[in-house]
Amino acid sequence: MLPPDAIAALRRKVAWRILPLVILLYFAAYLDRANVGFAKLRMARDLQFSEEVFGLGIGVFFLGYLILEIPGALLVERWSARKWFARILVSWGLVSAATAFVRTPAQFYAARFLLGVAEAGFFPGIIVYFTHWFPMRERAGALSRMIVAIPVSLALGAPVSALLLDVNWLGLRGWQWLFLVEGLPAVVLGVITLFVLTDRPRHAKWLRGEERDYLEGVLAAEARSKESYKASIGQALRMPNVWLLALGIFATNTGGYALAFWIPTTIKSLSGGSDRSALLFSGFFYLCGLAGVLYSGYSSDRSGDRKWHCVAGQAASGLFLAASAVPGQPFPLAMAWLCLTGLVAHSWPSPFWALPTLTLTASAAAASIGLINIFANLAGYLGTHLFGWMKENGFTDSACLFFLAGCYLLGGLIISFVKVNRPGAANH
Repeated sequence: MLPPDAIAALRRKVAWRILPLVILLYFAAYLDRANVGFAKLRMARDLQFSEEVFGLGIGVFFLGYLILEIPGALLVERWSARKWFARILVSWGLVSAATAFVRTPAQFYAARFLLGVAEAGFFPGIIVYFTHWFPMRERAGALSRMIVAIPVSLALGAPVSALLLDVNWLGLRGWQWLFLVEGLPAVVLGVITLFVLTDRPRHAKWLRGEERDYLEGVLAAEARSKESYKASIGQALRMPNVWLLALGIFATNTGGYALAFWIPTTIKSLSGGSDRSALLFSGFFYLCGLAGVLYSGYSSDRSGDRKWHCVAGQAASGLFLAASAVPGQPFPLAMAWLCLTGLVAHSWPSPFWALPTLTLTASAAAASIGLINIFANLAGYLGTHLFGWMKENGFTDSACLFFLAGCYLLGGLIISFVKVNRPGAANH
């Protein structure tokens, strides 16, 4: 048994060794997933793609993602996180870069579908990977620090993409260089991951023997305790909280994913400005999201509340987004409302993903998280496709934004009915 000061030092050592690389990988993943929204400002014009074609192409990613999501997590558990993540990074980087050469809607759909297949298993694999390194009481904090990579990647990706859109080298358009420049670094990171990432504590040469033994012992004890009661998928599906969580994130992500992918196009339409200015304003939106993630994590950790932090983030996103959609207001005011939306729109996921473990028994949570995440990704397909359909069929920007605002509000309403266990209670 290690003394308390040695345990604290071990926690810091593990966090500093594992988290920076994982955050960098997630940064690359989210940028390569979302940069199509930046490229769209020029790509649609050059290829003469309609709004609906783009909406479907963006959404098809999530269908591909669902195929290998659960098998990917199992491979991390039973094979090797290091090798599996390296494969994911190299393949998605190549597919993302290859998107620069699509010419037809069918090629665009295929590229987006394959990108989803290539990236599938990464997020759930990371969740499993964290169980190999972080005891349960530290896992939520590690996850919330990783999620910070989402607004950071988008906030930095927007201005970089704005610069790349004006590049015309070697006969390639700016949007093509955007996919190449932002896709190929994932390939490099895949090679680095193969040599730097460590699968489990017992493989870590950078830990002392007693540190490896202590950490393996703590994690093994937690794993044994979870086996004392096992819930099947069928039992989990009979629990009201499972369906409330699944439907709540489905409603919220229907609006959230569409907003994330379509915000550059929406800002360009509202402002009447250039592509570059639209991307720079989009960067402000995502930068506000970074502040929201950090504050939400701090506040929910300090108070111990997860449910109402989640609901507040969803409800505030809907209200601020609705305010931005009011017709006739000047663009600076609409942009101010959008920045407030960005502030709170990224604040709800961290407390949300703590709710399954707070509202269900450990085994029921394990059995239901996959189902909840399937609903989360199906919403990504529905929201982005439906938004493109609305744009193509003459709906105004205000109508589209009001629809997204309603999705956020509905999600918050559903989550408000989730029953959180009192300390020591269990929800069977």
